[in-house]
Amino acid sequence: MAKPNADDIHQAILAARELSDDESAQGTLARCFLYLHDRNLQLEDVYEHVENYLNSGMAEQEHARLLMTLEHAREADQDREHADRGESLGL
Repeated sequence: MAKPNADDIHQAILAARELSDDESAQGTLARCFLYLHDRNLQLEDVYEHVENYLNSGMAEQEHARLLMTLEHAREADQDREHADRGESLGL
């Protein structure tokens, strides 16, 4: 499967946002697409920091950045889980 270009992704995001409130199968697909797109962006950030860490000879500063990126991704997952259950984090 060919990688979509930036314009294709942008158009898909716009269409998914319009459909995401719909309770149909298309709305479900739109919500899944938006979730996976957001998750992919976070994982690309993790991937970049892993590469930097490994290419730097595993430098301490890069290790700290990698840990912060991983923690950010974990927190985003927890926020999504709480939002899905209608829970507030109370912060």
